[in-house]
Amino acid sequence: MKAAFLILEDGTVFKGYQIGADKEVVSEIVFNTSMAGYLEVLTDPSYAGQAVCMTYPLIGNYGVCHEDMESKQPWPDAFIVRELSNVPSNFRSDETIQSFLLRYDVPGIAGIDTRALVKLLREKGTMNGMITTNEQFCIESILPRLKEYRTGKVVEKVTCSEPYVIEGTKELSENGPVSGSSHFDAGRYARFVSGDKEEREKRPSLVRKLNGAGLRVALFDFGAKDNIAHSLAQRGCEVTVYPAGTTADEVIASKPDGIMLSNGPGDPKECTGIISQLKKLYETDIPIFGICLGHQLMALATGADTFKMKYGHRGGNHPVKDLSTGRVYITSQNHGYVVDMDKLDKRVAVPAFVNVNDGTNEGLSYTGKRIFTVQYHPEACAGPQDSAYLFDRFIKMMEEYKNA
Repeated sequence: MKAAFLILEDGTVFKGYQIGADKEVVSEIVFNTSMAGYLEVLTDPSYAGQAVCMTYPLIGNYGVCHEDMESKQPWPDAFIVRELSNVPSNFRSDETIQSFLLRYDVPGIAGIDTRALVKLLREKGTMNGMITTNEQFCIESILPRLKEYRTGKVVEKVTCSEPYVIEGTKELSENGPVSGSSHFDAGRYARFVSGDKEEREKRPSLVRKLNGAGLRVALFDFGAKDNIAHSLAQRGCEVTVYPAGTTADEVIASKPDGIMLSNGPGDPKECTGIISQLKKLYETDIPIFGICLGHQLMALATGADTFKMKYGHRGGNHPVKDLSTGRVYITSQNHGYVVDMDKLDKRVAVPAFVNVNDGTNEGLSYTGKRIFTVQYHPEACAGPQDSAYLFDRFIKMMEEYKNA
């Protein structure tokens, strides 16, 4: 095994061994506390411009199942683990994490004390770092490079290049959707199949129309995970995915029943062009549902502010309280920025969700508008599915708008 080093901007050096591609990289070092779902983490576009450290000590033990990818490729600059398994045990596995990282040219480091790294990041805050296999590195020349690194405008890097349409599922059996879009891998839908066509015809009571059938959603791709569109398509919606730079006028002209603002990477304040277009969408009566970066961008478009958190929320075990019901949900999260509640105009929007651990904002409801946004990920993948009901809330809003 080839030696590798993780050098942080405070001068701390961790020694381990090289995994994935053998190349040097400078990036922002963040950590994710999920015990499973490492492939979904790797293929989440929100990690563009960052190197991800997994806190769970053994990664790769169930291999890589291509069907579970949340986008077409991995997006993190690098992958950091305590121990990497190269002997996966899973009948669905297509390859090992090592071969996956190599195929997509993603470097990484294993064999370091990830617990010590995470404690350091929690104490001092998120830091930039370098992963290198050069044993003769000069730390004095490296530290200035680390302090200068910025993720920059990464939304343009991860968004789709042109619009495309995902057709909604047409039927629902006792176990879930049985037909859907060819955009998704057939195996993903196959998991929901309950019997063949002949059996379903014999048991028509088990097939009903989905509540989103006939509704058309415009999804802004700021770095969208596939399961956002999939969650809408499963409910019967036809989803048109638009590049991040699409104008408000173009979307309005398509006459959607609702607009979805996706997750994505980077500092929301860098997205000035998108924010200007969201201001125009806010002035319409079209229902809008925002997730993660989409939540932050809508807040900025309506006069609120955001700030960078000390080390962010990334994992599948974050408790969030719904202020309208008092119920607490366990959520999947991945964000380093948050809406500043001290600068929120309550005449425009009010807090709808709050993080139980640190009291930060997790969602807004917009006064007099069919608009709500959340900081966490109701589409999960990987993560708890407690908050999937938010898609049904969005569909109800669209039905009311369409029938008004």
